[in-house]
Amino acid sequence: MITNTTLQDIHEIFELYKIASDFKKKVSGIQWPEFDRDMIETEINERRHWKITVDGQIACVWSITFSDIQVWDERNSDPSVYIHRIATNPSFRGQKFVEQIAGWARPFALENNKRYVRMDTTAGNQRLTDYYVQCGFSHLGSKKMTDTTGLPAHYHHATMELFQLEVL
Repeated sequence: MITNTTLQDIHEIFELYKIASDFKKKVSGIQWPEFDRDMIETEINERRHWKITVDGQIACVWSITFSDIQVWDERNSDPSVYIHRIATNPSFRGQKFVEQIAGWARPFALENNKRYVRMDTTAGNQRLTDYYVQCGFSHLGSKKMTDTTGLPAHYHHATMELFQLEVL
C-alpha cells in the first residue's frame, strides 16, 4: 500500500536511509550523507514523503518535489514530478518497488498537471541504470553537477544519471 509517511515513521525512515547508504557505498563506492532531520520533517509535513507498506511494515520510502533546477537546468521548466531517495528495507528487496512507484507516479503526475516523472542517481551503477529503464524510464544521459549549493553532499562533485517517464 502506498501512503504518505508520518512523523511517527521518522526513526524507521532514517534507519532505511542508513541501510540504503551503506548498500549504495558497497555497490558503487558512493554513499548518501546523513540527511537533515528538518528537511525530512518538512517533506513529511508537506505530504511529499511516501512509503510502501507490506504487512504493516515500511518496505520502501521516497520523496518527491515539483522543482529540481540544479539537476535539471532548463528542463526544470517542464511540468514534472521529481522522485528522490528511494530506500528499500532489505527484508523486502526484489519486490520491484521502483515499478510500483512508477505505476503510482503516473496518475499522481497527471492529477498534479505534470507531464513527466523524473529521477536522478549517481553515475557508476549500470545495474541500477538498467533497472530504471526496465521500469519504464528513459535514460537521458549523464550530467556533471556544477552548482550544488544547498544540495545534499552526495551531489557535490558528482555525475548524475538522468531518467524520465512521460505520462501524457
